[in-house]
Order: sequence, then C-alpha cells, then structure tokens
Amino acid sequence: MAQTYIVTGAASGIGLALCQRLLAGNHRVCACDINFDALQAIYSHYPQFAEGGNLMLQQLDVRQLDTWQQTVVRVVEHWQRIDVLCNIAGVLKENWVTDIVVPDEVDLHFDINVKGTIFGTQSVIETMRSQGSGHIINVASLAALSPVPGLSLYSASKFAVRSYSLAAGMELGQYGIAVTTICPDAVQTPMLDKQKDKEQAALTFSGHRTLSVDEVVDAIVGPIMRKRPLEMVLPASRGVVAKAANIFPQTTGNYVDFFHKLGKKRQKKSQ
Repeated sequence: MAQTYIVTGAASGIGLALCQRLLAGNHRVCACDINFDALQAIYSHYPQFAEGGNLMLQQLDVRQLDTWQQTVVRVVEHWQRIDVLCNIAGVLKENWVTDIVVPDEVDLHFDINVKGTIFGTQSVIETMRSQGSGHIINVASLAALSPVPGLSLYSASKFAVRSYSLAAGMELGQYGIAVTTICPDAVQTPMLDKQKDKEQAALTFSGHRTLSVDEVVDAIVGPIMRKRPLEMVLPASRGVVAKAANIFPQTTGNYVDFFHKLGKKRQKKSQ
C-alpha cells in the first residue's frame, strides 16, 4: 500500500537513493534538502517523477524548527497524512580533540545531527498521534555504538541521536508510533569521499568494506519498515564488535593503534 514519506538529505547519498526507490514503488515522497537548487536539478532528469504527482520538493534547513513545521503543514495539506519520516540529513567533519575547538564546528555537528533529528521527530508527532500510526526512522551511525578517535564531535552527536531516538521509541509506542534508529558502518556517499585522505578518519575505513547506499535503502524499505525495530545495525557483525568495544573501553583502547593502521591501509586503497 502506498504511503506518505518525508525524507531529509534528499539531494545526495542515502536520502537520494531512498527517495528514488520509494517513488519507483509508487509512494508519495516529500524530498527535503537545504540545497533546493540541487534537488530541482536532480529531478529535472527524472520526468517520470515530476513534481505534482507523488513527488514534492521542499527546501528544509533541519536546524530551523519553523521550517520543519511549515514542511509538515504543507505535506498534510497536500496528502492528508504522514506515514514515515526519515531523518537522514547529517554532517561529519574530522577532528582531533587536541585541535583548537572552533565553535562553529561544534554547532555544525549538534545543530544538524542532533537538533535536526529532534526537531523533525517532534514536528511529526502530533500528526502521527492523531492518525494512530506512524514510523520515524533516524539515521545514527556505528559511531553511535562506540566512539571513534579522530571523529569525537561526530561520535558525540551520533551517540545523542541514538539515545534520543531509543527513548522516543519507548515513549511513542503507546500511540502507535514506532521509532527506529539505524546505525550503519561507513557508507559509500559523498560525505565518505571527503574523508578518504584524512588521517583523523582512518578508523572509519577499518572494516573490511564500505556499505553501498542501496544496502542501507534495502534495510529501510525491507526489515525496518516490516518489523519496525527500535534499532538496526549494519552490518550486524560490526555492531557486535562496536557494542563490545563500548562495554570495555579500556581494553578497546589498547587496540586503537592497530585498527588505525589497518584503516589507513584500506583508506589509501580507496583513494
């Protein structure tokens, strides 16, 4: 059955791939991104997904609560409901904790990754509660399970996304609203491409391979939509390692240099 989706970060990476998959499945999609020109340019090449049918293009700065509220109002007025919100927009900038802290970089991670997720989640609750159903899918990261040296701000922000999302899921279930946190390992996106020559991001490449955007989309439209779990980790094997590392941080710290060197080797191969 066709459903109504709001998808953020829709101009690239996971968000773009997800929107196209949903539209191909005849779902109604509000594709949102701060870069509205990019959105328009992308969909000008897909006449089968012309705006006005099952597609709505929306400029959205996830850091601004009022623009979230305007987006929700527009979608409800046009399609009368919101079945699924996918909070995918995110940002990553590498940093050592010994670097001089730039306030703008702190704000960037927490305003987009954390506040954007919170504002989006809160903005759809009233509509979903009145429907008696809904599903909120928030993208965290494997870094939300175990902190990554070299990506301390990103890790901290994604820990917050995961914690908030799990708490929200436990609270909102009574209203028929599911909240799923998805924690993928490194995914081959433009955001990852920017990290290929950054030593601080070497641990991101320590897995035996990167995920494709299609693998993440497969998980969203497949088991996540069917089972509506509180959390899904991709791949599951890396999730086990990450959770174990989080339980035993002192022991894990002894192996950071090993995995950093391994990540650097794989990082060079990816360039």
